[in-house]
Amino acid sequence: MTTTPQTATIEKKSSGTGIGAQGGATTVSGGSTGATEPAGTRGRTSIADVVVVKIAGMAAREIPGVYDMGGGLSRTIGAVRDRVPGGRPNVGRGVKVEVGERQTAIDLDLVVEYGVPIADLARDVRENVIDAVERISGLEVVEVNITVNDVHLPDDEDPERPVEARVE
Repeated sequence: MTTTPQTATIEKKSSGTGIGAQGGATTVSGGSTGATEPAGTRGRTSIADVVVVKIAGMAAREIPGVYDMGGGLSRTIGAVRDRVPGGRPNVGRGVKVEVGERQTAIDLDLVVEYGVPIADLARDVRENVIDAVERISGLEVVEVNITVNDVHLPDDEDPERPVEARVE
């Protein structure tokens, strides 16, 4: 595998517009055709942006101290969506990606637990996200920008925990 010099710019591959267009796919390997080529190089591999979003979201949530992801409105909508029967949690909430042909840049919005050192948490999240995205997708991660939107306090009301009645 050859490596290319790291650059801070990512050129977005045009993926078409309009209804029915496949948005956000990127080519990881151009491949080649022909019966004389090795089997592993015949054809092309494309990775959709949503794949990188999900990988990054799962990797960020694996780090202890990350309470939730996303801004206030997206967390509120996500909490409602999570309570709907048959609804699934949105692992991509709080994750934005820009994917080029061989590189990607990732932006994360986090809510951290109170008392967790934010600089250490950001470093751990950044390392885990870069490792997961590069290992699973094969794309080079040029940057992971982290924004801490909120701190979850121990006495904050947890939507998963039932609220105790004030009167009997």
